[in-house]
Amino acid sequence: MAAKPGERKLQILQSIAELLQDPKGEKITTALLAKKLHVSEAALYRHFASKAQMYEGLIDFIENSLFSVINRIGAEEQSGVKQAELIVALLLGFAQKNRGLTRVLIGDALVNEDDRLQARINQLRQPTCACVTSSAAGNSSSRAASRGNRGCSGRSSGRCCWPAASRSRHRSYLPSLSHFAASRAK
Repeated sequence: MAAKPGERKLQILQSIAELLQDPKGEKITTALLAKKLHVSEAALYRHFASKAQMYEGLIDFIENSLFSVINRIGAEEQSGVKQAELIVALLLGFAQKNRGLTRVLIGDALVNEDDRLQARINQLRQPTCACVTSSAAGNSSSRAASRGNRGCSGRSSGRCCWPAASRSRHRSYLPSLSHFAASRAK
């Protein structure tokens, strides 16, 4: 039976995330991924133009998951210290639940991949650190997020300003790739 549109793409991303869970595992190649999925390499390229685009899909998931939950924390919690605690708990929980994606988030899985992937993940990490720092200093991220700022100007204003988009997209404080699939299906 043929997979519904988008299902195969999600299966590819889930398989990459699974392969990334073993830090001592072999380098992830399209041949290895195709073998795991029991498809040809050409079938992979029907869904993604390159392996870098596959990693971009994982980075999109990480970014959407973390942004939406951090925005919700900023909107629901007034105490900056409590915001920082919840954000750190979120990041630790995400890392524990998504070990393969954590390797992408810290850049380990992107070694020897396209340089733009590392640059993109660095752009994701910078506002995360600034948000925790500004929250811990007692600044409310909800004020800045409500202004709809993109990125984080916490370095200049002392406030975290995560984008306000997609606040209710994920319901759990510990998102996973399977949860991402469910949210995309809606």
